Amino acid sequence: MPWNKGRFISPKPPLKPKQVWAIRFHLQREQPLRDLALFDLAIDSKLRGCDLVRLTIGQLVVNGTARHRATVIQRKTEQPVQFELTGQTRDSVLAWLALRGGTLDEFVFRSRSRKGQHLSTRQYARLVGEWVEVIGLGRSAYGTHSLRRTKVALIYKRTGNLRAAQILLGHTKLESTVRYLGVDAEDALTLSEAIEI
Repeated sequence: MPWNKGRFISPKPPLKPKQVWAIRFHLQREQPLRDLALFDLAIDSKLRGCDLVRLTIGQLVVNGTARHRATVIQRKTEQPVQFELTGQTRDSVLAWLALRGGTLDEFVFRSRSRKGQHLSTRQYARLVGEWVEVIGLGRSAYGTHSLRRTKVALIYKRTGNLRAAQILLGHTKLESTVRYLGVDAEDALTLSEAIEI
């Protein structure tokens, strides 16, 4: 029997801006500082879950303030990728770290059950499932890659710049970015129609 029998396996769609704000509002209201920082970082960083959960405090903070930009070596490609931390994300990360404490070499999101380890990717996926369910979305239709795709999909939609999307995602091949964003002939024609000569 195939591992994916009966499962929703098409690419997980990105969140829409109103969905991002609905989740953020819920997390702010409920006061889980860790979850808000994790959610904000997931949107801004555009990192795969395996890279996101391994972030250390020193990668995000310098001299007690949150960095505006950070760099991570991706596990999958072993290539560096940069990302920005918006004001919202810097605030939520600093609020979480003020509560959590820790040294620069510790994980930002540590495991509650495994001392000295980071939050597992499985737990991160469970949290994402809870966040999307709380705003009325189906858990099976959205996942950690929905958060990875969200900001890049919006950037591509607004600018049509595939190369920028490729750099932000840390893809080595443009074809991967095209597939990842689901770019098709309709997208190309829409962009072309917007340009008059």
